[in-house]
Amino acid sequence: MTELEPTSPGGRGLRMGLVLAAVIALALVAYGLSARHSAFAALQASSSNAAVLHVATTRPAPGSSGELLLPGTLEAVNETNLYARVQGFVKRLHADIGQHVAQGQLLAEIDAPELDQQILSAQADRANSRASEELARSTAARYQSLLDQKLVSQQTAEEKFADARARRAALDSQDANVARLQQLQGFKRVVAPFDGTVTARNAEPGLLVSAAGSVVPGAAATTAPLFRLASKGPLQLHLAVPQAQAWAVHIGAMARIQVPEQPGAQYTGKIVRDSGALDAQTRALRVELLVNDPAGKLLPGTYVQAAFDIPAADGTYRLPVSTLIFRGQGAQVAVLTTDNHIALRKVTMGRDFGTEYEIVSGVAVGENVVLNPPDSLLDGQAVQPVPKAQP
Repeated sequence: MTELEPTSPGGRGLRMGLVLAAVIALALVAYGLSARHSAFAALQASSSNAAVLHVATTRPAPGSSGELLLPGTLEAVNETNLYARVQGFVKRLHADIGQHVAQGQLLAEIDAPELDQQILSAQADRANSRASEELARSTAARYQSLLDQKLVSQQTAEEKFADARARRAALDSQDANVARLQQLQGFKRVVAPFDGTVTARNAEPGLLVSAAGSVVPGAAATTAPLFRLASKGPLQLHLAVPQAQAWAVHIGAMARIQVPEQPGAQYTGKIVRDSGALDAQTRALRVELLVNDPAGKLLPGTYVQAAFDIPAADGTYRLPVSTLIFRGQGAQVAVLTTDNHIALRKVTMGRDFGTEYEIVSGVAVGENVVLNPPDSLLDGQAVQPVPKAQP
């Protein structure tokens, strides 16, 4: 047998170098695989984290009192147009614009010659009817006596009795006609129905006028009001309160009356009556206020604004406008559940405070409501809340 030659030192060194190189190569491959796996895991975690929507939330604030501002126009408590009630010509004027008049004071006189002639004719007809009635009455009395003596038939006597009754009825009709014309004759004097100020005058001496609602044949007579009269003293204000605030406005409630031209003036108004029902067209409650103006600085027709203090309703909250979602289902908010999912809630909106809205129903105290929810947000969607900054 041939003896194995001993391994040379150079051969052993070569083998050791090869083994070391192989170990280093394997280590590099293992490191590369590990780094690639770590990067892939980090990328996967980053993608998963980016896929979840991050949302900021807020909590409903308790409802608070607010101010309701309503526009209106001041009116006199008594204000009316005065029309002619007879046909004729304006004979004389006794009042003009801006004049203060008392109840019953003469404002104008109307010359109505046709009415005067109608009265004379009616009085003549009444005199004729009275003579006929007296004759028929005496004839009936005579026939009653003859009937008692059996000298005339019952039929003949009944005819005379009926004639007497007809003549009496005709006389009553003539009396009523004369009384009606005499009352119309009294309307030749246009008088003030209450104490007040003449705010308009359309009458001129010689103007042909007609009774309101009638037409003068063959003449262009005016049926416009002769005067407009407004009472002095307290002023009234009619307002339409929206349905959302009607519950807080009641008889006896006070309002601050603001006049744009008098920024420093202080006026108050008190609700004295309301309609008791909402208007079917406007969904508003009509209220009437008496405005306190002891100095008499306010005038009828003045544009004003009435400010009411509206208390917060029980169970109401305030949320930023940015929390509201408007879709086909109406106004909604996105509430964050305990397991970080979205629950879309339909809410009932109340008053508008500008940057906030009053929420009447749909949310509860302590709930987290999403701020600036995207249009793509779905009910039941998983989200990630953004941590609130610590003070």
